[in-house]
Amino acid sequence: MIDLPDSLCFLDGAYGPLREARVSVLDRGFIFGDGIYEVLPAYGGRLFRFAEHMARLERSLRELRVPNPFSTAEWMGIARRLIADQETRGAQNQLVYLQVTRGVAMRDHAMPPGLVPTVFAMASPMKLATPEQRANGVACVTADDFRWGKAHIKSTSLLGSVLARQIAADVGAVEVVMFRDGYLSEGASSNVWVIKEGVVMGPPKDHLVLEGIRFGLIEELCHRRGLRFELRRVTRDEVLSADELLLSSATKEVLPITLLDGTPVGRGRPGPIYASLYEGYQQAVATQSI
Repeated sequence: MIDLPDSLCFLDGAYGPLREARVSVLDRGFIFGDGIYEVLPAYGGRLFRFAEHMARLERSLRELRVPNPFSTAEWMGIARRLIADQETRGAQNQLVYLQVTRGVAMRDHAMPPGLVPTVFAMASPMKLATPEQRANGVACVTADDFRWGKAHIKSTSLLGSVLARQIAADVGAVEVVMFRDGYLSEGASSNVWVIKEGVVMGPPKDHLVLEGIRFGLIEELCHRRGLRFELRRVTRDEVLSADELLLSSATKEVLPITLLDGTPVGRGRPGPIYASLYEGYQQAVATQSI
């Protein structure tokens, strides 16, 4: 049996030890995966891109027709209390996990009206990329994107992503780079960026990809550093012939892919665009965290 930590968590209006938290087996999040989540990074106790995370949480809830149970200020208060608890345990950087499900009801696929949403939140130490990964880049593999057609919702229904990530884990790779009908979509839990002749390219923000918080940040960094930024359909051939490939996520920040399906990407080492964007990312963390 896994020894769960006794760190603080929030569940339905009350704080208590994570290892003692319980929800009903009839919660629709448990039965159907009928809920949404957010993962907020905090550096030195300060939340990064908090407003953008709150906006995406609101969008996901709206897609599920679930009312937002808290105001932005209330979410902030919950996050700060959980961060403070982790700081007493020695964690300098944290991830705050927020989850809202439709609530508890007898099992039926249709959405029951009038349910009280179940709200859960916890914080944990953030595991960032290692110095070796930053110096050498990481290996990834490609796969077809077999997940559902509403990837823009940050849903707790993550079986597709679990199976996709295992494709990479089975061969010792960090992430899977997925394609729909020959065009780049994303990773199992990352966005993917293609760099060719100095242009930073990513897929369009539509229902086929989750708009990572770093979508807006990467665009901002490109504009500040004089880099051309494009969101469009990117073909498999463009990915395979890229000068550089990058992953982005809360924990990866921006991270170079230097080996894809066993073949070196570009020159097989982290490139200058990665170095520029990573430097800009660290400056943003220092100046935009609250």
